[in-house]
Amino acid sequence: MRIICLGDSLTWGGYGGNYVEVLAQLRPEHTFINAGIGGDTVFNLLRRLERDVLTKSPDGVFVMIGANDAISYLYPATRRYYSEAKRVPEGYITPDQFEQSFRELLSRLQLAHIVTWVGLQPNEYSPDLVEMIGNYNARAASAARVHGIPTIDLMSQLMPEHLPDRPPFTMDDINLIGRRVRAHWHDYETARQRGGFTFTFDGSHPTPEGAKLIAGLLADFLTS
Repeated sequence: MRIICLGDSLTWGGYGGNYVEVLAQLRPEHTFINAGIGGDTVFNLLRRLERDVLTKSPDGVFVMIGANDAISYLYPATRRYYSEAKRVPEGYITPDQFEQSFRELLSRLQLAHIVTWVGLQPNEYSPDLVEMIGNYNARAASAARVHGIPTIDLMSQLMPEHLPDRPPFTMDDINLIGRRVRAHWHDYETARQRGGFTFTFDGSHPTPEGAKLIAGLLADFLTS
């Protein structure tokens, strides 16, 4: 099968571990195409669906999105980024807007007769953010059920036992990502230990070992 992985930075893998690369190693009989872009929301996936998915005529598409949507809604200080860099109106996406757009995304994939799977994004940053992403995940799962699309809950499978409170995201956090990417920073394990995380190095992006965990969970799910 020719499978496109469609999502945000967790799928892109240029900032942290790359689960798509690991999947390709675990399931060499299939072709995996990485269509992840850092910072993307469901609005961005809809805008580039034709270019990055439909024109490539894949056999299947794995969709995982929602964390940036949740961050934009929960943390007002980040909205300038989503407004300016991602062209999100007002700089945030409400849960209802997310669900409506996600349903549209899945409908377009089904109209194109593409086998589709949905992943519910994992996170371990803070109780507040995990709860908010959980809300968006639940709406993604609801949309998938309507279309009879299989769903894997990575959040529940990778959740650590304890989540400490952490400060809200700000533009400083987003700018730090940009600086690290441009500098080719990759000291993920040191950051993971310093932050007290398990499968990520910042609460959201997986370490290389975390990416292996995600890929291991997806390998059978996507090819069964």
